[in-house]
Amino acid sequence: MIDRADPFGRIAWRSLLWRTFAVFDAPMLLILALLAGIGLMAMYSAGGGFDGRFADQLRNYGIALAAMWLVAQFPPQTLMRLAVPAYVLGLALLFGVEFAGETAKGATRWLNVGFTRIQPSEMMKIAVPLMLAWYFHKHQGWLRIRDFIVAGVLMLLPFGLIVLQPDLGTALLVFGAGFFVLFFAGLSFRLLIPVALVGAICVGSLVAFEDTLCADGVDWVVLHDYQKHRVCTLLDPGSDPLGKGFHTIQSTIAVGSGGTLGKGFMQGTQTHLDFIPERTTDFIFAVYAEEFGLVGNLVLLVLYSLLLLRGLAIAGNAPTLFSRLVAGSLTMVFFVYAFVNMGMVSGILPVVGVPLPFMSYGGTALLTLGVAAGMLMGIQRYRSTVQG
Repeated sequence: MIDRADPFGRIAWRSLLWRTFAVFDAPMLLILALLAGIGLMAMYSAGGGFDGRFADQLRNYGIALAAMWLVAQFPPQTLMRLAVPAYVLGLALLFGVEFAGETAKGATRWLNVGFTRIQPSEMMKIAVPLMLAWYFHKHQGWLRIRDFIVAGVLMLLPFGLIVLQPDLGTALLVFGAGFFVLFFAGLSFRLLIPVALVGAICVGSLVAFEDTLCADGVDWVVLHDYQKHRVCTLLDPGSDPLGKGFHTIQSTIAVGSGGTLGKGFMQGTQTHLDFIPERTTDFIFAVYAEEFGLVGNLVLLVLYSLLLLRGLAIAGNAPTLFSRLVAGSLTMVFFVYAFVNMGMVSGILPVVGVPLPFMSYGGTALLTLGVAAGMLMGIQRYRSTVQG
């Protein structure tokens, strides 16, 4: 019914728009919009204009926004009810990949479900922290070491199945999402110190005995040959400059050549002479760093820092243990995405398939990140709701 004082229904439209956008957390939405804008600018330069990938990325952003809007309407109670079914379904699909998955480029990561092909490991980036947060919420008040062991098993089971595909990058993200739930739930530092010492000893031994450990024919047992070569290439990219070291060498050249102010938009020589591999996906940061330099990188770091601070603020204001654990874990997953990608492109971490959050081309990763952001917004929206 049209209001006589407003014959064009402007009040109704304003009310509809308000109800539509009220589900979003304004500070987080603004940060994500700025990151998406920078990502599209880098994508435009990487592709040399409005190519097919640019149009696809616009569609991907639209899908991620729709998923974010939908998930942001779910109260934490609904997320709790979905935690166990999502985890069980994701685990079943991972077993399905192991026994009946489709192989491409030497990896078995996809499962054909008839009408489409899915990658169940992406689902576990959300399902694992939900499941662990649900478990700790149900056992809060009397947490014992046994509970952390059970939670560790719940985390390591999908991690191991994903490593077998093999997909070490996604496996590390799933492990990180679960680990942060354990950490925020109260995992003792005394248990982390021995793990940190073992890691430091392993890294030190690798550096000290690089020539022996990276020699041809040496089997690392726990890693595939291509993963071993990635680590060895990180230590000495010049050992295979036109092969396995090409990605690292060219991306570090691009980052370094940007200088303080960068070469300017669309002026990156490494980019437009096709030296940067995968420049719209995993190495889009190299494109951006070359053209906008140190100043542009600092802007990007500030935006990611603001995103982390906003997510942690939402976690701190959450009323229940479940909400706090989910919000804190998903926020730190954003950090892992950004840190690993930038470290990989800058030559301080091995090359793994981890995209730069909200910037790299890719529909599946953007959808996962959009769902995670939507869950954070939903927790913020329903923060005054008392959960059972």
